[in-house]
Amino acid sequence: MGTKLKKKYSISDELKARTFDFAISILELAALLPNSDEARVVRRQLCKSGTSVGANIEEADGSLTLNDFVYRVDVAFKEVKETRYWLRVITSRKLVDLDILRPHLDESLELTKILSTIIFKCLK
Repeated sequence: MGTKLKKKYSISDELKARTFDFAISILELAALLPNSDEARVVRRQLCKSGTSVGANIEEADGSLTLNDFVYRVDVAFKEVKETRYWLRVITSRKLVDLDILRPHLDESLELTKILSTIIFKCLK
């Protein structure tokens, strides 16, 4: 009989849920953006990067090699940083009230810290 492969590197259910919730909150925020040309550009980029974080965390979960695991977490790290950039653009252009943006900015910073810590510990 064939040998069953066990997942070697995994992501906590808490982090998977957190990045999923982040994606949903980013989509909800994007729906609040005005319907101007500039906001449409920002909305598209924000949605792409904000939902990519969780997708890459899902892909990292169950990686069989450390290289694949770190690669996927690093992509998620880069995507959350890009999302933070677009949130700062929204702030700067005053496309949405800062009180609405603050939780998204805070969560993007927290996720950046968590993902960078995972990468650092794996490469140590």
